[in-house]
Amino acid sequence: MTDDIDIDNTMANPINYTSALVMIDSEQLPVEIQDGVIEIARNYPYKNFTTADAMGDSDYNSVWTVSFLNDPELQAGQLAVSADHSINSDSNQEPRLDIMVRYHRRIEAFRGLGRILGAARQNSDGLAIPSLLNFTERAQLDTRGVMIDCSRNGVLKPESVYFFLRNMALMGLNMLQLYTEDTYEIENEPFFGYLRGKYTAKELSAIDDYAYDLDIEVIPCIQTLGHLGQILQWPQYAHLRDNSEVLLAEYEPTYEFLDKLITAATAPFRSKRIHLGMDEAYGVGDGRYRQYFGHKEGTRIFVDHLQRVNEICDRLQVEPMIWSDMLFCLAAKNNSLQGYYDTDSNPANLPEVVDKIPPNVELIFWDYYHTNADLYEEKLQHHRDLGCQQPWMATGVWTWSRFWAALPFTFESVRASTVTAKNQQTGVRNGFITVWGDDGNECDMYSSLPALLYYAQHCYTDQDEVDIVLLKRNFEGICGAGFDDWIMASKVDTTPSGSHVITRSNFAANTSKWLLWEDPMMAFLSPQYAGENLEEHYETIANDLGMAMDAYDKPLNCRLELPARLARVLSLKCHLRERLQDAYRKGRHDEIQSLAEGRLQQLRQEVDDLWRYHRRMWMNMYKPFGWENIDLRYGGLRARLDTMQQQLLEYVEWVKQNGAEDAVIPEYDVDLECIYVGSNTNLLLDYTRACTPSR
Repeated sequence: MTDDIDIDNTMANPINYTSALVMIDSEQLPVEIQDGVIEIARNYPYKNFTTADAMGDSDYNSVWTVSFLNDPELQAGQLAVSADHSINSDSNQEPRLDIMVRYHRRIEAFRGLGRILGAARQNSDGLAIPSLLNFTERAQLDTRGVMIDCSRNGVLKPESVYFFLRNMALMGLNMLQLYTEDTYEIENEPFFGYLRGKYTAKELSAIDDYAYDLDIEVIPCIQTLGHLGQILQWPQYAHLRDNSEVLLAEYEPTYEFLDKLITAATAPFRSKRIHLGMDEAYGVGDGRYRQYFGHKEGTRIFVDHLQRVNEICDRLQVEPMIWSDMLFCLAAKNNSLQGYYDTDSNPANLPEVVDKIPPNVELIFWDYYHTNADLYEEKLQHHRDLGCQQPWMATGVWTWSRFWAALPFTFESVRASTVTAKNQQTGVRNGFITVWGDDGNECDMYSSLPALLYYAQHCYTDQDEVDIVLLKRNFEGICGAGFDDWIMASKVDTTPSGSHVITRSNFAANTSKWLLWEDPMMAFLSPQYAGENLEEHYETIANDLGMAMDAYDKPLNCRLELPARLARVLSLKCHLRERLQDAYRKGRHDEIQSLAEGRLQQLRQEVDDLWRYHRRMWMNMYKPFGWENIDLRYGGLRARLDTMQQQLLEYVEWVKQNGAEDAVIPEYDVDLECIYVGSNTNLLLDYTRACTPSR
């Protein structure tokens, strides 16, 4: 593995690999896409895409000259690409292809460019396969967006947001939401986003400007009821608490505060839409609300609060949307996801709910868990029953509570939800894919890129399946990485016996996370993987990823270093207690010493290397705020490994000097029990559950 890859500047040193040069005449570009195309060319990972004014001596087998035309005869969301495959008769000049991209909206021009760059990766003899450069496409949804979590420790640097925006444009995705609970600036509210790396209004305005050049709408995405524990922890906001996470509804200072929030959140952006959140507001009305106002049904509190917040939006002339789950959970009197996804749960049966939902508020049905389309169809019908005839559909990349996106499961759930959304009978015209960072945001968010492209491919075809060959080619051409290599990295959360996705599947295990943070001395979760050879499994993954990182033609494969280092650590860690306990119980004290000074010492070094690499990756990608939480996790693991090694060596020294009769290692006298019987490694555990059996 490489030790000194400049993660932040991967795109600053593009490589030359293909034999076709894709060239744009910047002076002939339509003004409306000029800045966006030039910015993409400036940051493209390969040398084979450039503008004519920046072109040096050409040593390519062919030159593809791309032109653009805004064609009003095309329908909304449609693009058409055509190529003249005539070869220049002058043998002293490279064969030239003239490619025309016709588009209706600017985003389709960028999508067409992305397809061309993908085709260039296929070219090997100067001419691409004709079908790759002659095609038409039409977007199946009006809004095809991405929502990125910037509230779970990791606040993306503006430059990282720009990276996402460039890739989104080439994929044809036209909306971005940055999920900001408290990570945006509010005037005269210093404890809002205090020491959390919040965005300034200037930063958000710059992001909006950058996105505008790429025809991407940036919609503010905030919280206006629940998920506000980060601010409610401070005494300055104690008067606004219903409980530790939820605002006090029907309390006038709350709405004065929300007026400031919504005003500040919308000010930096051109968009007149706002996402108000309001999901998972558990316990609404059961805390201080009841002390102030007495008992009231949670559903009524919710819709009354929604009306008040909507009044603020009306005054500010912005169009609100909310997550829809609380309408279902409160009506079902069940705060779990079961209350949301139960097909028998339909709040439309409560007229007092339906009548009070403001008709201009759009509802977002979010489901990241199901791989069967039937449930999506039923729940979207429930949303229409509530009066929302065009509900939004939000799917998700499984990036939360893990180190690398669980891409295979993501593809299955995204397919089920998006195929349903494309069915015109569902009424869905707008959708997006979420990138969450729950439980520390340890994940490399760039690992979501294959899923973003998969979602985009679905959004541009009316078929139930996407062209996998085209998907892989476009990923390499747009992102500068190997699609199969990035899927391979998802294996860190699998085991040799596998965990197959079936129609009843509703989550992706995060095996590598709980294996890493599991206490090394106790290894109390090891019965879950009894009989599995995880040493060999993870060593193979580490080696395979190491080779993929060395692929000269895929510069962004450098991101594979995080899962590769993680796999190397796990290959040493998983069965260490098993080896030590066996040696202890059989009285092989020399073996204990050998393991402590050898395998355990090597593990400590690999953990240190993983920590340092992960820190460097974070600091390049995010603002520094939030890393302290991950530092504490690595610090805890490093301390436990130090204690473990000292304890083992002191035990061996005692035995050598005094004999084994009174020498014990109490942890190894305990027989471990299987905690999650029948689940094996198919578990989704957070850090606090994995690090120790104690509370």
